Amino acid sequence: MAITLTNTAAERVKRYLASEGGEGLRVGVRRTGCSGWAYTVSLANAISDQDIVFENQGVRVVVAPESLSFLDGSEIDFVTSGLNRTFQFNNPNVTDECGCGESFTIA
Repeated sequence: MAITLTNTAAERVKRYLASEGGEGLRVGVRRTGCSGWAYTVSLANAISDQDIVFENQGVRVVVAPESLSFLDGSEIDFVTSGLNRTFQFNNPNVTDECGCGESFTIA
C-alpha cells in the first residue's frame, strides 16, 4: 500500500508546510457529485494513532483508514492550467469519472 507524490507536488507541499506549519499533507475522499466520490486535500495539523502515514520525498502523506482503499496506489501531482492550480490524482482504482472531472467512481 502506498501513495506517492510527484516532484512538483512534493515541492509544493514543502512550501505550504514551511509557510503554514503542519505535520504533512492530509488526503482523503468524501461522498459527493454525480459519480459518488471526490478527493479532499488539506494540511495535516495533527496525526492520530488511527491515521496511516506514508513518507515520500521528505513529505508525510496522511490518510484516514476509511479512505485508504480508495486511494491506495495513487500518485498525486500538482498542476497549473491557465489560472488554475490544483492537486491532481492519478488513481488506479477509479473506474469512471463525471464529465466535469470533479467526482469519480470506484467499483
